[in-house]
Amino acid sequence: MNFRVTGIPPEIARKARETMRSPQYGHPAHADLAKGYGPCRSCLRTFERDKENRILFTYNAFAGLSNLPLPGPIFIHQDDCQRYEASEFPPYLRSLPIILEGMGRESWLIAREKVADENFEMAINRLFAHAAIDYVHLRNAEAGCFIARIERLGEN
Repeated sequence: MNFRVTGIPPEIARKARETMRSPQYGHPAHADLAKGYGPCRSCLRTFERDKENRILFTYNAFAGLSNLPLPGPIFIHQDDCQRYEASEFPPYLRSLPIILEGMGRESWLIAREKVADENFEMAINRLFAHAAIDYVHLRNAEAGCFIARIERLGEN
């Protein structure tokens, strides 16, 4: 199965950097020196602790997909970075504790799988084998927060 992994939309990251507010909610954003690995929800790279500045703001990963808002905190680089969008699992996320959540209509959780020391592509394909799963969310298994979306592109 083909899939695409994407960071948050570039316009969301740009607006958060420009206004220092959550583009979806208007809540104040907060910038400080990275004290954790993140990762950045735009480029999906981990932060260099005590070296890079990051912005924390409220983000709804289900916007446009569901009528049920499910906002949560995310980090992005304070400086501009390029959105990750590729048909492969980001290599710099492979060492992080990851949970994959297979989501159906109206943000209904169909299946959840913790991935550790395993082929991420196999786990993604297992989730997409469920016809009811429309997309998959990557979540941090330690903090529980949203990292990125994986979209189904079709059969091989």
